[in-house]
Amino acid sequence: MSYTAVIDARIAGIPCKVGVTHFMHHAGSYSYHAASDYDYEGYTEIEFEVLDRNGRKAPWLERKMSDKDVVAVESSIIKYFEEEAEYDY
Repeated sequence: MSYTAVIDARIAGIPCKVGVTHFMHHAGSYSYHAASDYDYEGYTEIEFEVLDRNGRKAPWLERKMSDKDVVAVESSIIKYFEEEAEYDY
């Protein structure tokens, strides 16, 4: 599978990588005339696969993910697209 980005991460203290399969950021308009709350506040969609350090899928490691790990991985992905890929925020 091809990934938009492959980022180093840690899940349950184990070094690994995550392959970003989908990333979309929609900035909020903060206009009272916005069609929905999503248009008003904006949103970010992120989908990723957990990979071992060699780049192979690691479902056993994905099962170990806590909510804290998910937040940390998603934060790393957002940071990557803000800085490295110069995504328009």
